[in-house]
Amino acid sequence: MTTTTIPAPARAAAAQQAPAHRTSTRRAPAAGRAPRARRAALAVAAAVLAGLPAPATADAATGRNPGDADPAPARYTRQILDWQPCARRPALDCATMAVPRDWHHPGVGADLTIAVSRHRATDPARRKGILLMAAGGPGGTGLLRPADLAAGAPAVAAAYDIVGFDQRGVGESTRAVCQTKEEFQEFLAGDYRDRSPAAIDRVIANSKKLAASCRERSGDLLPRLTTEQTAHDIDLFRGLLGERKLSYYGPSYASMIGAYYGTLFPHRVERMVLDSNIGFDGTWERYELGQPMSFQRRFDEDFVPWLAARDATYHWGATPEQVRAHWERRRAALHDSPIVEGAVTIGPNQLDSLAMSAIYRASNFPDLARILATVDDWQAADPATRAAAAKAFDGYLSPEFLAEYFAVTCNDTPWTRDLDTWIERGAENTARRPLAGARTLAFSAVCAAWPAAPAPRVEVTGAHLPTTLMLNSVHDPSTYYEAALGAHRALRGSRLVTVTGNGDHGQYPGPNSCVTEVVERYLLADRAPERDLTCPSPQAD
Repeated sequence: MTTTTIPAPARAAAAQQAPAHRTSTRRAPAAGRAPRARRAALAVAAAVLAGLPAPATADAATGRNPGDADPAPARYTRQILDWQPCARRPALDCATMAVPRDWHHPGVGADLTIAVSRHRATDPARRKGILLMAAGGPGGTGLLRPADLAAGAPAVAAAYDIVGFDQRGVGESTRAVCQTKEEFQEFLAGDYRDRSPAAIDRVIANSKKLAASCRERSGDLLPRLTTEQTAHDIDLFRGLLGERKLSYYGPSYASMIGAYYGTLFPHRVERMVLDSNIGFDGTWERYELGQPMSFQRRFDEDFVPWLAARDATYHWGATPEQVRAHWERRRAALHDSPIVEGAVTIGPNQLDSLAMSAIYRASNFPDLARILATVDDWQAADPATRAAAAKAFDGYLSPEFLAEYFAVTCNDTPWTRDLDTWIERGAENTARRPLAGARTLAFSAVCAAWPAAPAPRVEVTGAHLPTTLMLNSVHDPSTYYEAALGAHRALRGSRLVTVTGNGDHGQYPGPNSCVTEVVERYLLADRAPERDLTCPSPQAD
């Protein structure tokens, strides 16, 4: 393993730490009550007899219970998970659990269904507990991911039951519904770079229509699709598994889920790995305004030079300048004459979206290059090649994914609702960082029109948590490094592993032996790094 120590970001003194987010208040002890130690012992005994998780003991320094969240009602905590082989992945067990529609008002509204899964530890004698993982997005599905993690990290799979779930709003859990596939095509139609008044009006109208269709078809479910509500779902799942604590692995948006869970339930966390980190120290609006920079950086500094070095194969230009000029010509041609293949329309927005999805990992670069070569001479390509390319263009964004994506990002934190602001920001991003910046107006206008339902504010501080391990590459296009640094500073006591020479999204499990050794030493031997580390990437051929 090769690691290099880098200075940790400055941290506030422990005495200045902000308290963890509170969702309930506690009264001062009344006179004449039993001494604290005896009361705690009685509470633990009562909980054990009732089959409920034992309450956390008060923090010695502050005299308060670090587990601030309200306990789940008994009708939820006494469920029995009926495990059966998963229909789509028999190597996993699947079950469902009922959760309140709103954890802050558990008696109001119909329950939601959460689909859960597990991969049993392959070496029960070495079992350390459960490793819970969540999916990214927001909008990704996580039910079958434990099987993938087990295959990629067999040493971890030997020691943990790896468990996962489809979060509320997606997959086999209670789902949000916004638009049909045909209706959704309007949202992605045209060219987001077009700054004409008519084009801007059309984009805003489509964004408002998407928000209105979500409200009409998902109703009172929408305000309950938040990261904070998902954290409560996770803790119920932990309790139903009979585990006092959990370990956690969360890539991408799941890093935010983990940070929120650790804030609400710090006494339930044994180990936590956050991989490719959302800027969970601030708002979604601030975080997403940084993504045009990072997607453009990844495209211009990593993919374009890679493609230029392979001009003999793909014929897109022998220099970065030639490749970029070719990209602009091809995009302009699609603006004037979109390709139609069956039910799929390939226009400039689809070209941008495909590139954005492909550059998440360098291993996707050859596939993207082959598709670009196909688009260059569509009619000359054989039908099977055209069909495969059309499927790739059709696969990045879906109405199901964006229903959850917009619900979470619009609900979690406040958004600017002034459309003139978004028209101005959209124009600036389109001019400077067009790959992702051109869609600024379309995406932000959805949240500007979203029904107001602010979620409880969760301030991530790291209070009462064990050392958290964070991973991030320096050129990640989506969870960009600058946001990871802010999240690292907020999560006091965390350790950041910076992966240099790399822009991949998701660092574990993978081919980097340095990252693997750090993560598995932490998860399997309980040895967290003493300070922040740098892991260089293996040199690719």
